[in-house]
Amino acid sequence: MDTAARPPSLNARLAELREAWNAHRPDYAQRMDDLARLRAAFKRRLAGLIEAMSADFGRRSRHESLLTDGMTVLHEIDLVRSQLRRWMRPRPRAVDWTFMPASAEIRYQALGVVGIIAPWNYPVNLALIPLVSAIGAGNHVMLKPSEFTPRTSEAMAELLAEVFPADRVATVLGDADVAAEFAGLPFDHLLFTGSTPVGRKVMAAAAPNLTPVTLELGGKSPAIVAPGYPLATAAARIAAGKFLNAGQTCIAPDYVLLRAQDREPFVAALRDYVQRHYPNLRENPDYTSIVNARQYTRLQSLADEAARRGAQVLTFPDANAHDIDARVFAPTVILDAPEDSRVMQDEIFGPILPVVTVESVDAAIDYVNARPRPLALYHFDHDRARTRNVLESCVAGGVSVNDCIYHNAQSELPFGGVGPSGMGHYHGHHGFLTFSKQLPVFRQTRWSSLSLLRPPYRGLAGFVTRLLTR
Repeated sequence: MDTAARPPSLNARLAELREAWNAHRPDYAQRMDDLARLRAAFKRRLAGLIEAMSADFGRRSRHESLLTDGMTVLHEIDLVRSQLRRWMRPRPRAVDWTFMPASAEIRYQALGVVGIIAPWNYPVNLALIPLVSAIGAGNHVMLKPSEFTPRTSEAMAELLAEVFPADRVATVLGDADVAAEFAGLPFDHLLFTGSTPVGRKVMAAAAPNLTPVTLELGGKSPAIVAPGYPLATAAARIAAGKFLNAGQTCIAPDYVLLRAQDREPFVAALRDYVQRHYPNLRENPDYTSIVNARQYTRLQSLADEAARRGAQVLTFPDANAHDIDARVFAPTVILDAPEDSRVMQDEIFGPILPVVTVESVDAAIDYVNARPRPLALYHFDHDRARTRNVLESCVAGGVSVNDCIYHNAQSELPFGGVGPSGMGHYHGHHGFLTFSKQLPVFRQTRWSSLSLLRPPYRGLAGFVTRLLTR
């Protein structure tokens, strides 16, 4: 879409941000001050943000919000502030001996104005963590939070307006049409977090401007339980990752692969986990509601279609645990779902867990590799050789071995997908690099050895040429 077809207000806001950035590119002191003020304001407003998220979801676990949307943002700010001076320092690089005594280095330049489109499932974390990376790298930011969590989006807009001038960070509120126009703006970099189908649209919208994109998408993340691994431990750790935020997590385990003889005790262990950790599930404050009626209906249709086609659908702790009015979708396990059923084809993004039987870990590897590359892969095994084989055989965005989710919480590890599950990385230093131009610089000395390689290529120049190409 050309510039003239976009709403002028969005273009005007982008132009204001870019003009301000060109006039005063944030230096180290400015970045550190911005992040310090953001941390203080965020800490002060965190309780209100948690209340807003709970209101948007209908019911959201306060403790899960503190951990996944509170702690994560605070830790990211602290990490960036502690390491920023080192990250910004130019890095010397070796030059080929034929160019000596010249020198080389990499410098880290801010890109300009970064666009961020955030999703609804972790509406604070997935908006502010990339913003922290972009600010740390010296950029200005234009943020589009999700319209599906309007109270949280309003609260974040107020937070950012308190901390930043409007020409340094701008928050854009609005529906899907606004998001589509936002994606078509000529940013210097655009980060989108959301579904794979929408990610394709975002990439297409960015393409006419040749805007570089980081896409954090999703897909079907498998969990492989190897023979001999304690099933109760595997079930507890998979359940903890799956039922966090009621499964509304892009890296939640989407389905489980294990041997047929392990299926029944594994399912029994899942049921026991739910009964112990979510007593009185319908009123349990630690179990989050589905964000809206549309998503609830989508999940119900996945389970209903599988049941119509012969799958066994188990609801924990019992068949009456669902509450459509409060949008409480109880933990659900699906056995023997047809491979072409929607629950086996679509990203589930909710507390439904299909269990698939395979003959061996090698068969599980083949099963995973026959499908689009996932955002996350989980392998449960105490056999190091088998684990190494899984790591060498499967391509995924990230891996946790003998647990779920936690690779995403490691600041020194990049977060990002591969293929249909995304492209590019952020978190920690990787976010700083994503939102920076790594500028290669070559420095020539007063005397240059390259002066020996100038026409006419006879005598010494010819000898040197032959020497270098021997």
